[in-house]
Amino acid sequence: MSRPSKLKFLVAPAVAGLVLQCHAAFACAACYGRADGPLAEGMNWGIMSLLVLVVLVLGTFASFFIYLARKSAALAHTLPVPHTDSLATHKA
Repeated sequence: MSRPSKLKFLVAPAVAGLVLQCHAAFACAACYGRADGPLAEGMNWGIMSLLVLVVLVLGTFASFFIYLARKSAALAHTLPVPHTDSLATHKA
């Protein structure tokens, strides 16, 4: 084995060990029990902003289909009605 490949087998486990090392985890506001802290306030603002975004997108989607329905109804009233004589079927 050459020297660089030996070095790779020594360095790779050391780097993996440093990366996979356990760190202290901090609980969120809901788990920790502080509902009046800045973390809880930020979480509430995040939930509200996502809720507003979803409502805006769904409202825009619904208003587009309402627009299409109104436009279609207005166009249907302006089109001429075909005569029933020209559409009569011939009996054999």
